[in-house]
Amino acid sequence: MTDAILEVEGLRKDFGDATAVRDVSFSLPLAGALAIVGESGSGKTTVARMIVGLERPTAGRVTACGRDRSQPARSARERRDRGGEVQIVFQDPYSSLDPRQSPAVAVEEVLRLHTRLDRRRRRARVAELADLVGLDERQLAALPSRLSGGQRQRVAIARALAAEPRILILDESVAALDVSIQAQVLNVLADVRERTGVAYLFISHDLAVVRQVTDDVVVMRHGVIVERGPTGRVLDAPEHPYTRLLRASVPRPGWRPARRSA
Repeated sequence: MTDAILEVEGLRKDFGDATAVRDVSFSLPLAGALAIVGESGSGKTTVARMIVGLERPTAGRVTACGRDRSQPARSARERRDRGGEVQIVFQDPYSSLDPRQSPAVAVEEVLRLHTRLDRRRRRARVAELADLVGLDERQLAALPSRLSGGQRQRVAIARALAAEPRILILDESVAALDVSIQAQVLNVLADVRERTGVAYLFISHDLAVVRQVTDDVVVMRHGVIVERGPTGRVLDAPEHPYTRLLRASVPRPGWRPARRSA
């Protein structure tokens, strides 16, 4: 696709004799929102790690922002440039933050690395990003241990956005949050996408989250794609038995696991 900001072609990842991902291909449009869904072990996080450069593909090609990312970066400058294009927010916000740094310091550090803003303009930009994700001055000055899970996830999102990426990968980034905080973070992400035009790649097992924030979905099982299409169509009228199983496994009023297994 000529308007794709991310293209994945024939991706494969082997770990010894085990194949975690096999022949995975998809594209993410400019300012689009795509979800990769599947149960634990389906290969979805391995795909995300190959896209961001934390794992090297055994075969296949990853092109992001017009750059081939299939091979490791060859220099510090290339690594910095790649980081400025694609950022990732992980599931556990606490482990991804330096416990000795306040959110303000953490976000300003990214600005210092990825922009040419002077100190005054960096501080102004930190304030803008904090407002974007709903953090106040007190929260910006606190250490991560003094913040709630939702607040820490907002910090992680603000830090990722500080690099002004064109693609943001969210790897189960709201899975650890309670329902009310999860809804707040999802609203923040929807607002950020509208205001900045960033493209999202969601890695998730939560179909309710996927329905709320994505345009298209790819369903993975045992390392391969079994279904794909517009989010509404795939979730409302799934064609593959595994997708139907995922949909049927979503808890509903009156849902009882014991009855389903009987």
